[in-house]
Amino acid sequence: MNRSVPVATGLFDSLPYGFAQVTVVRTPFGAVANVSGQVVWDADRKIVGAGDIGRQLEKSLENLAVALGSVGATLDDVGSLRLYIRQDHLHEGEAISAVLRATFGDNPPCATWIGAPSLANDAFLVEVEPSNVFLARD
Repeated sequence: MNRSVPVATGLFDSLPYGFAQVTVVRTPFGAVANVSGQVVWDADRKIVGAGDIGRQLEKSLENLAVALGSVGATLDDVGSLRLYIRQDHLHEGEAISAVLRATFGDNPPCATWIGAPSLANDAFLVEVEPSNVFLARD
């Protein structure tokens, strides 16, 4: 199989749910990391930042950094993000923008904000999904 599933220590174990947090696919052009959408669960599946979209986005980005770190990448390697934002929290753009600016500064990735009627858990206000990340050749 061309796909490997590295362990991202610090994220909840998603394998019992039928999906990986991170996969690496080897291609003729190099390896590509794929990361599942990251939410506010800590490693023990406890909600961080209940009701606070800013804190939830921070935690989701922290989880994304952990996932990327498991394959030797960082947030700086992400070209674009999809932010799935619960529809009833889209009006909180100021808090969302503040977290993005604090995380990425003057060198942010592209981003698409997508309003969703609900996410996988009623407590989730945001989910962050990165573009594929191309890894350095071995």
